[in-house]
Amino acid sequence: MQFAARLREAVRSGGVTTSIRICKSPRVKVGGRYALSPGWVEVTSVLELGLADVTDDMARESGFANRVDLLRTARHGAGQRVFFVRFRYSE
Repeated sequence: MQFAARLREAVRSGGVTTSIRICKSPRVKVGGRYALSPGWVEVTSVLELGLADVTDDMARESGFANRVDLLRTARHGAGQRVFFVRFRYSE
């Protein structure tokens, strides 16, 4: 999993444990482990939802100020599907 540079330390410290991903298909799977030096992120759940279902609370939980801030970062490429990913960081 890739994270914006400004979010990486919050992921490592456990302050951010979710991510909204907008893509053509899920790029992560439950139980998958993805490098984030010096440890890794392990995905604990992936939930597909509609764009209208993304809330300010979800955005804040994902390390963003609000929904608009999150969507500015998450919307890129041709993807239309929205995934709410929960994870934990371990070293």
